[in-house]
Amino acid sequence: MDYDIAIIGLGPAGSTLARLLNSSFKIIALDKKHQTGNEGFHKPCGGLLANDAQKAFVRQKLNLPADILTEPQIFSVKTIDLQTKLIRNYQRSYVSFDRHKFDLWLKSLIPNNVNVLHNTLCKEIRRVIDGYQVTYTDEYDVEHKITAKYVVGADGANSVVRRMRYPHHSIRQYVAIQQWFAEKHQRPFYSCIFDNQSTNCYAWSISKDGYFIFGGAFPKKTANQNFELLQQKLTKQGFIFGEPLKTEKCLVIYPNRFRDFYTGNENIFLIGEAAGFISASSLEGISYALDSAEILSKVLNSGIAKPNKHYYQKTIPLRLKLYSKIIKAKILTTPLWRKLIMKSKIKHVKTI
Repeated sequence: MDYDIAIIGLGPAGSTLARLLNSSFKIIALDKKHQTGNEGFHKPCGGLLANDAQKAFVRQKLNLPADILTEPQIFSVKTIDLQTKLIRNYQRSYVSFDRHKFDLWLKSLIPNNVNVLHNTLCKEIRRVIDGYQVTYTDEYDVEHKITAKYVVGADGANSVVRRMRYPHHSIRQYVAIQQWFAEKHQRPFYSCIFDNQSTNCYAWSISKDGYFIFGGAFPKKTANQNFELLQQKLTKQGFIFGEPLKTEKCLVIYPNRFRDFYTGNENIFLIGEAAGFISASSLEGISYALDSAEILSKVLNSGIAKPNKHYYQKTIPLRLKLYSKIIKAKILTTPLWRKLIMKSKIKHVKTI
């Protein structure tokens, strides 16, 4: 084998794993993003660090650098139900940051013993004697092949590794669409929007560094139409959009069964969103990316036999927690239950 471990994808999950693995391993990591700057792949994401992700940073003794943080830091979320025309503000201790800078910062923490290849695309993973052959193309579109004993899929919703390991497994996917506008609201705000006519997931808005970001997760076949429909509805409720400065799209998974969480087998491991580790109730995935990467690093660093079995066992609490988010999502996406939950401190939605 050329390497002990090949990590596919260097988002929060892959970068964290690469940083925490023992230096005795020979590791290669492939990532679509460039090493620095704004060119290349960007993860469409509003950029809020939830409380569980903050706890992971505490465990790992990390602090966010100031240049990653954005303004304003808002500590309430305006929850809007367009079916019942009800609104409620909930206190939340999110930290607002620039997602692309955040990803590049996490990559910068990977030690030099890891062979990091930027601006590369994994094309295929094939089983060979004693391991796997990974085929990828570099920034010049030149194809390369390497072999590794272990392969870790940290490549997100549309994971090549997951599709190779579980070709017949299907998991619900949505299209996340996000548009950026110049901020024109007098008072910046965060919002969480429910509208069952547009999506059986939810939408959001975030004020960030002079921009107003509006996005949502929509069924794949009607994503663009439903996005525009919801935008029209919110304009009538006082949202100010104007001309979009940029539009971003990506696939996002939406687990709705316990068996949607796949950890891998036969020396293939899945972490983060590639494993289905994303909250169905909020689409928050950074905390689960950090947690699953930390769990896998401890399993591999221990040198224990049958690491797949131990990783599966160690992630049971994580998967149970995520299953509770599935139950919560089913409640939140049901108008009657939402109305009952929001019945206290309610007022009619007029203006934002």
